[in-house]
Amino acid sequence: MDLPRNVFKQRLANNEKLIGSWLMSGSPIIAEAMGCVGFDYLVLDMEHVAIDVPDALAMMQAIEASGTPTLVRLLWNDMVLVKRILDAGAQSIMLPYVQNADEARLAVSYAHYPPAGVRGVAGLHRASRWGNVRNYLKEADQEIMVTVQLETLGAIEKIEQIAAVDGLDGLFIGPADLSASMGLLGDINNTKVQELLERGAKFCNKIGKPIGIVAGTPEMSKHYVDYGYDHVAVGIDVGMMISRANEYLVTMREQKAKAVGGY
Repeated sequence: MDLPRNVFKQRLANNEKLIGSWLMSGSPIIAEAMGCVGFDYLVLDMEHVAIDVPDALAMMQAIEASGTPTLVRLLWNDMVLVKRILDAGAQSIMLPYVQNADEARLAVSYAHYPPAGVRGVAGLHRASRWGNVRNYLKEADQEIMVTVQLETLGAIEKIEQIAAVDGLDGLFIGPADLSASMGLLGDINNTKVQELLERGAKFCNKIGKPIGIVAGTPEMSKHYVDYGYDHVAVGIDVGMMISRANEYLVTMREQKAKAVGGY
């Protein structure tokens, strides 16, 4: 059996612009359904929701049937967490709240086998298809994609040093935390925040480093694509479900009010 290719990493290397979405429900069924929609990739968020490795494994299994690539955002830049999610079969990972080049180097080292890194070696796990992938230990590193999140003003100011870290495959800017670090909590549309987001994208375009971001709406997604972001995750599974549910509820209440004379 051959090692599965990392389609997400390959498409970004080919300079394709990718549109994805975000998974926070923790439900394999919703993950499977989102995989069938046709997004270029899905972000499986383990940081802000109650999704642990066994939950993420079930969701990855559900998504794989559709062929949609998964980018897994871990809880923290932690060696054990990285090892466990990679052994569970993740190929593209994102580490949150990386503040400087040293932390980015650690992230890269956690995801690669010696001598390039410090990933623990196991003979049997899901990533190697339980030992059936030929030459897994020799080939695994080339299919792993490591992305780090820059989420503060301090990190953005160090973007040049962070992006230069050997083995780092991509960057991702978190608008919400960035705005908070600037004293603009909840105001991601503020001109100062947007200027930094655009500057980060333009810098990465210049050096040829893939960069991603999350957008709440298709309209905001277009702005980010125009800035130069290579991949944009638009919407969140739970958010889209709630938005649609609220829309239905408002419509039905209006219909009810008209039917009973305004009561």
